Amino acid sequence: MSAHPRDRYVTVYGRKPVLEVLEADELAVARVFVARGARGDVVDRIRAAARARGVEVLDKSPAEVSRISRRPKQDQGLAADVEAPRMGALEGWLAERGTRPAVLLALDGVTTPANVGMILRTATVLGLGGVVLPRRGAPEIGPLVIKASAGVAFRARILRCPTIGEGLGALRAAGFAIYGLSDRGGAILGEAPLAERAVLVLGNESDGVAEGAEHVQTWLRIPMAAPGDSLNVAAAAAIAAWAATR
Repeated sequence: MSAHPRDRYVTVYGRKPVLEVLEADELAVARVFVARGARGDVVDRIRAAARARGVEVLDKSPAEVSRISRRPKQDQGLAADVEAPRMGALEGWLAERGTRPAVLLALDGVTTPANVGMILRTATVLGLGGVVLPRRGAPEIGPLVIKASAGVAFRARILRCPTIGEGLGALRAAGFAIYGLSDRGGAILGEAPLAERAVLVLGNESDGVAEGAEHVQTWLRIPMAAPGDSLNVAAAAAIAAWAATR
């Protein structure tokens, strides 16, 4: 696995979101992209705010801005790269971390931005080591994820890998124990002791843990009041994160 050139940045798109990140002094904005022909009071304020902060503004064609935002129908001709200092490639984090303890959450097929945002917030607030988020099969860290995370996405420890299978394989090779959450798990979450270096894998609500299942060594379940009951994946992640930090 190798680092991806965009692992350092969260790309924000749309006029209001770009203006908001420029007006947030705690956020380091690397550059702003403006589609040629974009006009209006908000665009003028964006240019002024970028100039005041010394942020580079690059005028691009509308098609180029859309390639950067990946949201041609929503970007309104504006995008910005915001530095995310705790986001990066999983393999780089493993090399730096060595053999120190850590508990991670890993997302397998979780594609709803609101769920990803809430999970990032939970993991950060509860002090977990980070969230493993594959580049394939997961939403971009964009405005919807940022909003659901209440802005925490900018400072969350996000560990990127090409696919969840490759990420879990690398974690196993580095000595992490891989636990999968499933309603058919044999052990109960919170009762079974976790290894000091542990990964809790959460799947989507339709398929559960799928692509990463081959790497799971122990299956855990959250007790439910009745057969067939289930939890939203973000709610399950909150319970798992709390249990892991007890």
